[in-house]
Amino acid sequence: MPARRALDWVPDELGRLRSEGLERRMRTGRVEGSRITVGGRSLLNMCSNDYLGLGGPPPGGGQMASSSRLLAGSSEEHRLLEDALASHKSHGAALVYPTGYMACMGALTALAGEGDLVASDALNHASIVDACRLSRASVAVYAHNDPDDLREKLRRPARNRFVVCEGIFSMDGDYARLAEISEAASGAGAALVVDDAHGDFAVGPGGTGTPGELGVRADVYVSSLSKALGSFGGYVASDRDVIDLCASRSRQFVYTSALPAQVASHALARVGSDRSAAQASLGRARSSLASGLRSLGIDPGDTHIMPVRVGDERRAVDLAARLEDGGVYAPAIRYPTVRRGAARLRFSATGWMTGGDTDEAACALGRALGRAPDP
Repeated sequence: MPARRALDWVPDELGRLRSEGLERRMRTGRVEGSRITVGGRSLLNMCSNDYLGLGGPPPGGGQMASSSRLLAGSSEEHRLLEDALASHKSHGAALVYPTGYMACMGALTALAGEGDLVASDALNHASIVDACRLSRASVAVYAHNDPDDLREKLRRPARNRFVVCEGIFSMDGDYARLAEISEAASGAGAALVVDDAHGDFAVGPGGTGTPGELGVRADVYVSSLSKALGSFGGYVASDRDVIDLCASRSRQFVYTSALPAQVASHALARVGSDRSAAQASLGRARSSLASGLRSLGIDPGDTHIMPVRVGDERRAVDLAARLEDGGVYAPAIRYPTVRRGAARLRFSATGWMTGGDTDEAACALGRALGRAPDP
């Protein structure tokens, strides 16, 4: 008997929604005043929330969002952006949300429910934690980046299983052990969901993200358009059936106004642009900043996110204040973003930074810590 695929139940669920008249479909339209053009026809728009009629084109053009995507808020810009993102991730389809937080919550709550099991990394982002709680699935938190503990947690009985982790963890800056995590998920018949907000567009061949960097394919891919891409919004990429189910069942998609069309257009231009020079600049800045931190006896890790671990919350706040006095801004990261007693500063390398910038940051940190850099 062939092995059961982790998401092979999705087409049946979509079929049930269709048979009950509950499947939702988007219609692409262009709103102009009281009219909406759909399928080449100009129609009187009776489903807008633009009650005062103030949602016309902003300066510079574009279309504001006064409806959800399932009413009058789905534009050609959204469709083109979703096609581009699906291609970017080599998946069948994509769905754009107003924010990355909503994308993460929307995907998990649409797919997981009562009787299911979600295995979640102990250091996952708050959006994943909240999504797990809202899903009503059984949640098993596995030790950070520990495939053996994950395998143990996945032994629990469940209807459907999901493993969710970040690609690059936002506060520790470490890569997920995706090859081993993917193997553990596959062995248990679990779908792998990767939130790659901090890796997408920044790492991997062509900016394809952490799974691309590590040679792993996620079943469901969640990301942000507002970090490395420098735009706004979030998205989910997966098979077409999974995306259709999210569009029908994700409350964070169904019950919110659409991302404004001009923002979708901006993101589309960024997705389609050549980002190789920007990736190279990020690589140089990361290398330079990492070298500066090493000279202070600080392990910079392997990514562009480099935690400066302090521990005590008050000491972290004091260190951040001394850094700011020295001309460097890096607010203290404290509970509940990290556990109590694990306060830190978070240095992030960016493509904007010059060698002078990274040297300045390292020197200022050395002065604030009272350390001289290693020769």
